[in-house]
Amino acid sequence: MSGKVWFITGASRGFGRIWAEAALRRGDRVAASARNAASLTDLKKSYGDAVLPLALDVTDRDQVTEAVEQAHRHFGRLDIILNNAGYALVGAVEE
Repeated sequence: MSGKVWFITGASRGFGRIWAEAALRRGDRVAASARNAASLTDLKKSYGDAVLPLALDVTDRDQVTEAVEQAHRHFGRLDIILNNAGYALVGAVEE
């Protein structure tokens, strides 16, 4: 299989979903991550082995490391990493 291999965080909706679908439509492969991997089931159904759905909380460094390693083992390489997951610290600036 030719084409690029993507690792996309926040791939369940919004820009992450748009990027994942665009990459898959052009024949690329995607390690798609979201907090809830079940939200990626339809991508897997539509694109089969071109998609590796991963449950990932980007605030957990160990989970990030494991997810990247798992994607690399699965596809043999990673060409593009798109860090798109939303995360916010809510509070006053002084905190």
